[in-house]
Amino acid sequence: MPIVPPFWATTAFVLAFLGFGLKAGLIPFHAWLPEAHPVAPSHISALMSGLMLKIAVYGLIRFAYGLLGQIRWEWGFVLLLMGTVSALWGVLYALMQHDLKRLLAYHSVENIGIIFMGLGLSMIFIGTGHPVLGVLGLIAALYHTLNHALFKSLLFLGSGAILMRTHEGDLEHMGGLIRRMPQTAFLFLIGCLSISALPPFNGFVSEWLTFQSALQVSVLSNAVLRAIIPVTAALLALTGALAATCFVKVYGVAFLGRARTRHIRHAREVHWSMRLAMGMLAFLCLLFGVLPTVTIRVLGSVTKLLLHRGLPSASIHGWLWLTPVSAGVASYSAPLVVSGLLVALGIGYVLLHPRMRNGAIRRVSAWDCGFGALSTRMQYTATAFSMPIRRIFNPVWLVDESTTVHMDPREPLRVASVEYQLHIGDRFWPLLYEPVSRWVLFAARYVSRIQTGRVRTYLVYSFVTLLVLLWLIR
Repeated sequence: MPIVPPFWATTAFVLAFLGFGLKAGLIPFHAWLPEAHPVAPSHISALMSGLMLKIAVYGLIRFAYGLLGQIRWEWGFVLLLMGTVSALWGVLYALMQHDLKRLLAYHSVENIGIIFMGLGLSMIFIGTGHPVLGVLGLIAALYHTLNHALFKSLLFLGSGAILMRTHEGDLEHMGGLIRRMPQTAFLFLIGCLSISALPPFNGFVSEWLTFQSALQVSVLSNAVLRAIIPVTAALLALTGALAATCFVKVYGVAFLGRARTRHIRHAREVHWSMRLAMGMLAFLCLLFGVLPTVTIRVLGSVTKLLLHRGLPSASIHGWLWLTPVSAGVASYSAPLVVSGLLVALGIGYVLLHPRMRNGAIRRVSAWDCGFGALSTRMQYTATAFSMPIRRIFNPVWLVDESTTVHMDPREPLRVASVEYQLHIGDRFWPLLYEPVSRWVLFAARYVSRIQTGRVRTYLVYSFVTLLVLLWLIR
């Protein structure tokens, strides 16, 4: 394949990046995702986020690695920066959401950013003459693409099960679902652990591989790259911590505590076929987390097709140990992690469970600080949980916050009620989308003058266009 001249290759890459970035929902082209998912059926949301977004990743990989020929490190630098911003921005906005499907949509923005970070690292290493590390970055991106398809589909199907039985998508109206939908709660928990990148589930492996790729920055001679790549790795770590925080909020508010509404109190498990679908995805989340060397061997066939080399060091010590670079640099054994967790859980169960100590289980009301009967409205809310994060990162959002105090008309000094309203807006709407929409509407009104309603005029337009095209290709 002939090598495309650098100028035209870069121009083509930029245009492809804009197109595929819009399709993938990368920042700042993400605004359609949080608007589309809440109105789509849950199984369609699972298809959109789990599979359709990956078409953009596939297209960019095929275009950059297959058609353009020589990879330039500058392309990877752009992908790395945009991916980092997208990952951090997406998880921060997800933390502020109360609608479950809207929250998951913003997490798709985050995970697409992580995928683009892996692609960016791959291109940087390939462009600077380190193809083996380039393979590592590409495998990390492909692995996370696969993982995101699994755990995000599981979470969207879980949200659909909740919506079907409770008719609620707002976290503030949920609570106590673990008692009414225990199997759905368990499967949803696996999805939460996977997307939070906690071992031994699949999300941990792909993010760990992305970290390992970024930590090999010492082989680069470019001072700018050596300074910025560690910062992006630190921001990826922050993103992972914020994602875990977000799903602690989701699971705690939705499944723990007490039911907040009548629909929640009368909820029941969904049909076995829905639980089976979620169970299969949950099993795959665990399988791809426990057997990463087998998965990397399969993904290596893709890198051999694109880069003519795989990652043989990953399974050099057998299926038990994953060594992406070398055993002296880093290694990970998912089976040993699983064994350690099972032993720790078993010891904890034996030591703490009353029945194992020949004691009776005693159920009493929670201490209420002397307030008497507790109302379900006194529970910790999703808004309260995310409030510290909002205070720390306040400049990120467009915050509209108001508090209204209603006094009792019969007793002027007595407060009847307090109304608190909070709206979190996306800063890209006034900065990008509203100006573009105004320009498009203006252009549409101007161009609409050529719409006369007469067929003869349209035939003249077609004839003139045909003449111009024939003249251009003569």
